[in-house]
Amino acid sequence: MSFLNNVITGVSLGSIYAIIALGYTMVYGIAKMLNFAHGDIIMVGAYMCFFAMGSFSLPPAAGVLLAVVVCTVLGIVIERLAYKPLRSAPSLAVLITAIGVSYLLQNSAQLLWGADTKTFRPLVEGSLVLVPDQLSISYVAVLSIACCVVVMIALTLFTGQTKMGKAMRACSEDKAAAQLMGIDVNATISMTFAIGSALAAVAGVLMCSAYPVLSPTTGSMPGIRAFTAAVFGGIGSVPGALLGGILLGVIETFAKAYISTALSDAVVFAVLIIVLLVKPAGLMGKYVPEKV
Repeated sequence: MSFLNNVITGVSLGSIYAIIALGYTMVYGIAKMLNFAHGDIIMVGAYMCFFAMGSFSLPPAAGVLLAVVVCTVLGIVIERLAYKPLRSAPSLAVLITAIGVSYLLQNSAQLLWGADTKTFRPLVEGSLVLVPDQLSISYVAVLSIACCVVVMIALTLFTGQTKMGKAMRACSEDKAAAQLMGIDVNATISMTFAIGSALAAVAGVLMCSAYPVLSPTTGSMPGIRAFTAAVFGGIGSVPGALLGGILLGVIETFAKAYISTALSDAVVFAVLIIVLLVKPAGLMGKYVPEKV
């Protein structure tokens, strides 16, 4: 039963990674940039929900809604102020800017809310017992998996059925051609950042519900792991982000359970290196030849 418990834990953790990875993969797929501040938007969302439920005694649903709204606006503001002026700049300039925005958010959070670690109250408490004294699953894990499934279905329908979703797919293929066809590329990229940041808020609340500690650096390692998941599955691929997130969560959980907690990150990145050596575009990514 311990094996099944580890599988459940890994899938629930991987579901959170997958939701975060979707933000990375959507932004990269459309804007062709790596938003390394994405992990810190997770932290901002968790803080919003923490204070909404604690200081203002709002119900969990209202706390999550506030986190989503704040992070959506924050994502649009970051894109407009930090990334839009660098749309035609070299990729290194954008990368350095993203790292700068990450540190700005971390230090701003430290000034606003302090550097001390806070205890996050989970959205839901308790466990669902499947086999008495042997197999159970926490309600937070059930919620994480359910949210991941709902997000994937919603994104699939959004990108396949709506006008904005089709515009995102067109920009992902060729922004210049999309612009010639009348698509507002700037608005499309802003919407991509908004959706990715909203997902980061949801992931931040779920993550802090599963692991109830919160500090200004809370989003750093989950952000890096989720980026790893996006690369693992094939960055730019929405199904790849889901697959990469789930596999990463399972590998990390089994590494902690059967190898060593201290070596779990090393095992995860070793698996990533092996996968990329065999399939450089990731498990579900596609190789795109560079145009010269």
